[in-house]
Amino acid sequence: MGRAFEFRKARKFKRWDKMSKAFTRLGKEIVIAVKEGGPNPESNARLRTAIQNAKGVNMPKDRVEAAIKRASSKEEKDYDEIVYEGYGPYGIAILVETATDNINRTVANMRVYFSRAGGALGKTGSLDFIFTRKGIFKVATEGVDIEELELELIDFGADDIYEHEGEIIIETAFTDFGAMQKALEEKGLNVITAELQRIPNTRTELSDEQAEEIENLIEKIEEDDDVQAVYHNMQ
Repeated sequence: MGRAFEFRKARKFKRWDKMSKAFTRLGKEIVIAVKEGGPNPESNARLRTAIQNAKGVNMPKDRVEAAIKRASSKEEKDYDEIVYEGYGPYGIAILVETATDNINRTVANMRVYFSRAGGALGKTGSLDFIFTRKGIFKVATEGVDIEELELELIDFGADDIYEHEGEIIIETAFTDFGAMQKALEEKGLNVITAELQRIPNTRTELSDEQAEEIENLIEKIEEDDDVQAVYHNMQ
């Protein structure tokens, strides 16, 4: 079958692995949302967002329902949401969002990842000046006039609206996330995903070899089951 077959097979397995990790992390987000605000998405905005994001990555409906049911059980473990901040090689800032049922395990793992790569964990808040937390919404373009939409959403906190890879991207301040989510729901728009992300205020450019080192570190961190998201300021 040859190299081409092996390459396609490897790429397929990598895609499946990435999808599986996305399902696991979204399942954890659903559990956290249910424990925080109850199992009814109508009255629980965080759960509504988690379900919406699960649909955006084609997470099977039965897995979503199973996560909600599991979270409603008293036997289901609780998760602590912890943010870890540090620097990788070449002064690259890396911020890691986690959801863990064992903080000691998670912080120990983070220290190992950073130190083995020649970096180090920092204090909480040490990267506040590097990253700005923003709401990022992806909306389907079908039947939407982007210029008209921009005018309609300014009052709800839209900082920027643009088209990217066939989707409309809407950016808001962290504090306007809820208002924007509600506005998009009321307008009946097809929201693919709605997330709070950490956007770097400045970026650092590296050589290809240096960038590969950082990418390897980020990939290692992302493989950890406790990790929900990783952000960096590499160009």
